[in-house]
Amino acid sequence: MDDLDLVRAGDPAPAEPAVEVRRPLVSATPLVFASPHSGRLYPIEMLAASSLSSAAIRRSEDALVDDLIESAPAFGISVISARYARAYMDVNRDAYELDPAMFEDELPPFARGRSPRIAAGLGAIARVVGDGQEIYDRKLVYADAERRIAGVHQPYHAALSGLLQETKAQFGRVALIDWHSMPSIAARPSRAGRTPDFVLGDRFGVSCTARLPALVERELKVLGYEVARNAPYAGGYTTEFYGDPSHDVHVLQVEINRGLYLDEAAVAPHAGFPRLKADLTKVFEALARNWTPPV
Repeated sequence: MDDLDLVRAGDPAPAEPAVEVRRPLVSATPLVFASPHSGRLYPIEMLAASSLSSAAIRRSEDALVDDLIESAPAFGISVISARYARAYMDVNRDAYELDPAMFEDELPPFARGRSPRIAAGLGAIARVVGDGQEIYDRKLVYADAERRIAGVHQPYHAALSGLLQETKAQFGRVALIDWHSMPSIAARPSRAGRTPDFVLGDRFGVSCTARLPALVERELKVLGYEVARNAPYAGGYTTEFYGDPSHDVHVLQVEINRGLYLDEAAVAPHAGFPRLKADLTKVFEALARNWTPPV
């Protein structure tokens, strides 16, 4: 595990801050970017309960997405990133979307024990990594979950909520783009047989004005990328919880095909990384210049 970023979980607070917020010198647009799944911090206490190799456990990361979007503040866009690994605490889930089978003691009644994500092993505390391998070789206790929620999930969403409120107060509206990456094998070919490079998820038109995904899709297609909508990813907890276009809060999830930039086995950038990063910078510039949601 020596290639992981190891920290001590701490009690009650983790040893390292749970979230990083990068603000532009001048806030010039009602856009906010988020990267909830690119965190690379792994508490020692978590790894002690797992028999997975470092390579296996890192396959759940949306690896390097925070690096791909790091140029956004140059265009007046604030960026928030989770620092802890999603395998430790997934901030793109309801905090209490927990799998009772993972715990040796009983969960409180308000903890959600049934959902398709839990059935897949991908609740707020994941049971499996991206390729289906079990993370833990022993059961957890509910106190573990409470520590992760208090130390990671709650600080992330407090920061995100505050940033959205602040941006809306300044501009009268706000748009959050939640950046993710998807395994290349999860990118379903279209009816024409083309594999998407990006999947835009707006919960089938519910989480944002149609103008936002339309603009993102247009800019990506100009650069030669294949873009799909809502399949296989229509948006997660963040998109559902925060998206409220009737009150001028717009949320769009963007999934990037990892095959564009990542050696997925080694969890390392390949030769396509610089081109994708440069192309995304062009998209950010266009978004900051052109996107104005209805007032």
